[in-house]
Amino acid sequence: MGDSRASSSLLEVRGLAAAYGRSQVLFGVDLEVGAGEMTSLLGRNGMGKTTTVYAIMGLVPPLDGSIRMAGRELSGEPPWRIGQAGIGLVPEARQVFPNLSTHENLIATARMRRVGAGGWNTEGVYDLFPPLAARRNVPGALLSGGEQQMLSIGRALMTNPDLLILDEATEGLAPLVRREIWACLARLKAAGQSILIIDKNIDDLTRIADRHFILEKGRIVWSGTSRELRASPDAITRHIGI
Repeated sequence: MGDSRASSSLLEVRGLAAAYGRSQVLFGVDLEVGAGEMTSLLGRNGMGKTTTVYAIMGLVPPLDGSIRMAGRELSGEPPWRIGQAGIGLVPEARQVFPNLSTHENLIATARMRRVGAGGWNTEGVYDLFPPLAARRNVPGALLSGGEQQMLSIGRALMTNPDLLILDEATEGLAPLVRREIWACLARLKAAGQSILIIDKNIDDLTRIADRHFILEKGRIVWSGTSRELRASPDAITRHIGI
């Protein structure tokens, strides 16, 4: 396992355990995201990636372990407090508000940053995702899958998060839309946005992300930089199946 610890961690997860009822899913997960980094969480389906995200967000109560955001312990806090602590989630399957327009979806989650700080507003999201500007009055249910994913990302950005988490960022999207999403994520990272991302597109991830954690059966089995992952095809084949 590569040594990929950051000197300045924004999110630190240590010894995270979680379960659904009597079925334990996570067994001592350690991972971190440095300030301004993009970090990926990789693994086959059913290995605990989404459960890890849910535990970080307080949607699944941790059994054990520590979740610290900018030094603040969040383990056991309700989801709304975790959101207030500066974490924005782009959930799997997008989950936009179907009866609200694109614009209403965005303003529904808007949160101002601290006084003196910059921040996201609707025009900033429309600049990042021009297709949404043309669809600002269209109900969420009538948007295409790609437009819904753009809206879900924009909605999370409207909370002005210090850390943006994306669960299956480009799953099920057409190749052209995937390229647009990756270009926007690269733009966000270049602007200093910290990102934790789950996705299956190793080529895109190793091009943009700083480092990676591979999860297998609820445990981290490999971690390292993009260069180390590209140099470890056996790890990709063994643990991700690509």
